[in-house]
Amino acid sequence: MVDGRSLRDVDWSKLPAPEDDGAAAHLAGAHLADVALPSTAGGSVSLAKLAGRTVLFVYPMTGTPGVALPEGWDAIPGARGCTPHACAFRDLHAELTGAGASAVFGLSTQTLEEQKATVARLHLPFPLLSDADLAFARALSLPEMGVSGKTMIKRMALIIDDGTVTHVFYPVFPPDRNAADVLAWLKANPR
Repeated sequence: MVDGRSLRDVDWSKLPAPEDDGAAAHLAGAHLADVALPSTAGGSVSLAKLAGRTVLFVYPMTGTPGVALPEGWDAIPGARGCTPHACAFRDLHAELTGAGASAVFGLSTQTLEEQKATVARLHLPFPLLSDADLAFARALSLPEMGVSGKTMIKRMALIIDDGTVTHVFYPVFPPDRNAADVLAWLKANPR
């Protein structure tokens, strides 16, 4: 619970939906920058160097039980829902890999320590990648938002084939349906 609310149970109809501001329009067809991202599985991962089809879902930050969300969090279009977003990818992980994803990763600007706690708490079967210094986000000009003095990446999902972005899901709302949308796209677009 955060502020007396469940991190997973969200009434999406009461939250502002993000609009497509065009900030991700340049990503389809983009070649990824070779940026080493610390991984909760240990070591680092350069998404640019991965062979095969990778699913990357990006989120601003997961809440921490017992720690208040940033002031005004629910009023920011698309901010709320990072835990349901991650849990949906967790719940569909086997289907995503069965539909052709060689790897699934989550990415945020949170520290590796925060992400390790998230992986353990949510029982995620895939690693989270930390872009705490925004090197990956800035190299690709990913859409960003400022919250409580911190820069975060806006929610999206990318299909990456051999280091090149094949498809972009942006904006993503509600977050808990994104994994199913990605799965449907993978099934409709096999490699």
